[in-house]
Amino acid sequence: MSRATREVDEERRVALVDLLDRVLAGGVVITGDIKLAIADVDLVQISLRALISSISTLTGPVRALEPPADD
Repeated sequence: MSRATREVDEERRVALVDLLDRVLAGGVVITGDIKLAIADVDLVQISLRALISSISTLTGPVRALEPPADD
């Protein structure tokens, strides 16, 4: 494998890791529709929606539990 090929592979790996980090940090919604039709008659329609995110992004920052105040 040539040096140029190795450099391109390393750049792709870094870019893929950065992309995955950004997607999980911010989240992404994927939507799509599938229709099965014969002679312009819709027989089946499927709507797809998927949310991809990390759990920490969905739940927000974790707060430390404060001890109850003594009255």
